Amino acid sequence: MNIPLSVLRVFALVLMVFAVTMLAPAIAAYLGSDAAAGAFFRAFLFTFLAAFILWFAVRGHAAELRRRDGFLLVSLVWVVVPAFAAIPLLIHLPAMSFTDAYFETVSGLTTTGATVMEGLDSLPFSINLWRAQLVFLGGMGLIVLAVAVLPLLGVGGRQLFSAEAPGPIKESKLTPRMAQTAKGLWLVYALMAIACTLGFHWAGMPWGDAVIHMFTTLGLGGFSSHDASFGFFNSPAIEAVAILFMTLAGMNFATHFMVLRSRTLSFYWTDPEIRWYVGILYASVLGIAVYLWLAGTYPDFFTALRYAAFNVVSIATTTGFASTDYALWPFFAPLWMLFLCSFVTCAGSTGGGIKMMRAIIVFRQLMREVVHTVHPNAMRSVMLSDAPLSNKIVFAVLAFCFVYMAIIVSLTLVMVFTGLDVITGFSAVVASFNNTGPGLGQVGPATTFKSLTDFQTWVCSFAMLLGRLEIFTLLVVLSPAFWRK
Repeated sequence: MNIPLSVLRVFALVLMVFAVTMLAPAIAAYLGSDAAAGAFFRAFLFTFLAAFILWFAVRGHAAELRRRDGFLLVSLVWVVVPAFAAIPLLIHLPAMSFTDAYFETVSGLTTTGATVMEGLDSLPFSINLWRAQLVFLGGMGLIVLAVAVLPLLGVGGRQLFSAEAPGPIKESKLTPRMAQTAKGLWLVYALMAIACTLGFHWAGMPWGDAVIHMFTTLGLGGFSSHDASFGFFNSPAIEAVAILFMTLAGMNFATHFMVLRSRTLSFYWTDPEIRWYVGILYASVLGIAVYLWLAGTYPDFFTALRYAAFNVVSIATTTGFASTDYALWPFFAPLWMLFLCSFVTCAGSTGGGIKMMRAIIVFRQLMREVVHTVHPNAMRSVMLSDAPLSNKIVFAVLAFCFVYMAIIVSLTLVMVFTGLDVITGFSAVVASFNNTGPGLGQVGPATTFKSLTDFQTWVCSFAMLLGRLEIFTLLVVLSPAFWRK
């Protein structure tokens, strides 16, 4: 099992880029005179030096990356980089175990937002900024970032982009070169970041909180600088800003890019995936609001609508913020929200789950089978945007959905076998695998994942990585066939 030296060379460069990102919280800590400044500077020096030594050792092995090299590199980045990201936490919080620190940084980089940390309000600003920054970087993907800022990754960049980017964007090329594509997507991300930060500050957040929550809103990661999450602010205006940008971040960033480039909004309503996304998302908001009002959870409909809108959008888009303990709602509501997080977000977004595009294809394949049952000789294709899909794509989506369900069932059985109750075990797996964050039971919105054993925590970390890399990227590398010559 030998890793090609050309892969190690590019990995070292990506790790150096990542090390530089540690300087942002380091500078913030230095300027704010908080206690974590030394932890970040030491972590930066260690990470950059380790990356430089690796790069220096393999610097002469430059070569075009093949498709299998792209899968290997992406898996290596997503498995190893969180260990380096955990260094500031381990230095500043010596009581924190490596298992918990790795879980926290995997949760950030995979934009899951599940946490084992308590007392967030009393942490140094730089620690909360680092956690949020990990979500922001992971949202668009470290590999996409590397393709954008390192021209030398332009060669073989498509292999990296295919392994890293979620959904159909794997097969689309928005600009002639991968580096330009990555830069275009990051431009959209940056512009939305500025707008979101200004929106939060306008709604009443201090600048520090506005930046932190912008990072985790656009990354759909759900980390907050407060234990009560958005309940800390108790502000309808702040919640409204968050709902808007969570909704936008749950859409395909390729569509945002096309809107920006063509300067027309028509791409939004001609995209069938976005129509289904918005329709199901806000129909669920209205339905849950009516359900909570009729159940007497809130005294009037508009109060129910306020809390339903924020929390349903947050969980359905796999963000994971909470403005109240929705685990106390009638059980159907949080269960429906967990169901939504499995498929609602669009392909090419920063969200997790199956993605709406695959759900549409599965639904249309189901309808095709119904028609064939009634009319066996009928010739009917699965259509998407008025174009027929090849059976190869349909079968790939069906295989993905089968593996998706098999993994949820298998990991849930593992969690229950280790002593968790079914609700906690199932929701922890679903929330981790869909990169959503909070679940139900012992890992509900009012608690953390801290009550899990080390083994259960590693299971959730593995589930987060599988979900973020959409299963096959990681499974391919773990298969024996991948390593055969």
